[in-house]
Amino acid sequence: MHVAIITTSYPDDVPGSEAAGSFVADFALQLAMQVQVTVIAAASAASQSRDGNLSVIRFAVPRSPLSLLRPFDPRDWSAIVRTICNGNRALETFVQDGSPDYLFALWTLPSGYWAASVGRQYNIPFGIWALGSDIWSLGRMPLLRGMLRRVLRAADRCFADGLELADDVEQLSGRTCQFLASTRKLPQPARVSKAETAPYKLAFLGRWHPNKGVDILLDALRQLSDEDWSRISLVRIFGGGPLQEEVHGAAAGLQEQNRAVEVGGYLDKQRAADLIAWADYLILPSRIESIPVIFSDAMQLRTPIVATPVGDLPRLHDKYHFGVLAKAASADDLATALREALLGNAAGFRSGLEAAAADFDIRDVATRFLDDIGGSGT
Repeated sequence: MHVAIITTSYPDDVPGSEAAGSFVADFALQLAMQVQVTVIAAASAASQSRDGNLSVIRFAVPRSPLSLLRPFDPRDWSAIVRTICNGNRALETFVQDGSPDYLFALWTLPSGYWAASVGRQYNIPFGIWALGSDIWSLGRMPLLRGMLRRVLRAADRCFADGLELADDVEQLSGRTCQFLASTRKLPQPARVSKAETAPYKLAFLGRWHPNKGVDILLDALRQLSDEDWSRISLVRIFGGGPLQEEVHGAAAGLQEQNRAVEVGGYLDKQRAADLIAWADYLILPSRIESIPVIFSDAMQLRTPIVATPVGDLPRLHDKYHFGVLAKAASADDLATALREALLGNAAGFRSGLEAAAADFDIRDVATRFLDDIGGSGT
């Protein structure tokens, strides 16, 4: 069987692409252990490569990463139109020469649109893996919501990377949607011993975007008292994105108050693993979320989490008791949750972390996907 993955998220040499597409690359590699896989991916420059059963075809887009393009801003319309045309052309060119048996779009727009257009033209079944940014962000715009619905309904199968998100996809499309966890395979991290009592090491890793709530985290850190900070050895905040100026400004303000805060940029997979393993608590302060990849990263490395109660995180907390859950996605409530974590025993969450690590295994994710689409190993 030959599976073609169409995606706007695949790691290249652009800063931040590792964070955005790392789990997509791992998913493709895992599939390639069983079937032939070709990835058709948006990138800053066109290229082609092959390694065994895995081929990667990159087509150039005018701006990268695509997540920063804003459909409601006329200044981005030209880049969006050119991106859509380039992706459709790249997929059609590949299909004419590559003869794939199945197209798998990551994510609904624009990848699902490309898969629907080319799949219908060449009679190739296709599936869609939806993200929260598809349904919860683009879905707020009436024109795009209608397009999301049409593309999802046209798909052979629909998947979502969250439990609540799968329910929302079903409500939007009127068809079945299966949960498929977005997870990745991390390298062995540097050996760091975790503290069982305060002072604790805290970390945030992700996009500096309002949806990910890095500003909520910084506001919560400002609310912590001298006594609270005495239980913190260091807070490390890594990533990048549209809130970069705000993050650096807020961090500088905390540092002026002699708070132990460190800020850095995007991390490759090895350094991300090192950071998560270093932390006694990982912080997820999101406003909008399904199940972030960083959640499965933390579970793999047995790092407890302090999180806001968004998306599937409350259901996951009920099942795994992975750390401390705030009462709401606000700075006040996150500060309260941080105080609870700082006063508690971080080692007390180990059994739940072990159970979650077993459930979020990329080998099982790839096998379930192939079983669902009727794939057979090579």
